[in-house]
Amino acid sequence: MRSTWIAIAILVGLLLGCGRKSVADPKAGLEEQFRSMMSGVTLVGHSASSNRDGLSDEERYVIEKATKLTGDTWLLQARLQYGSHDIPVPVPVQIKWAGDTPVITLTDLTIPGLGTYTARVLFYRDQYVGTWSSQDHGGQLFGKLVHQH
Repeated sequence: MRSTWIAIAILVGLLLGCGRKSVADPKAGLEEQFRSMMSGVTLVGHSASSNRDGLSDEERYVIEKATKLTGDTWLLQARLQYGSHDIPVPVPVQIKWAGDTPVITLTDLTIPGLGTYTARVLFYRDQYVGTWSSQDHGGQLFGKLVHQH
């Protein structure tokens, strides 16, 4: 009789355990914050280039949507706006995490019509800062995130 009660207690424990919600993955929360931060946003800022003095005119990079694909790979549906150009570009990037801070990384990514680029861009609150390079020059960039309402 005692072994029957032990078996029932174990069975009930297993059944109750199966019904529990799993502990939330903290990275999932960070990824949701990143998706939200990078959807419907315009990066407004400047860059400095190794082949010229001073800062660029204002640059605008519109990110319409950020979608996680697999692992660390995300797709940014972007529109690159500079000068008289407005080019829609899907940009696959890797997101690495420095604690709770996302860092976009891309290495030797060819963007048709624009060239091949490497970049590391860190996002914190409503600001961004990073480095970039192309085949013949590079520099730094910085600015703020302006959310569309």
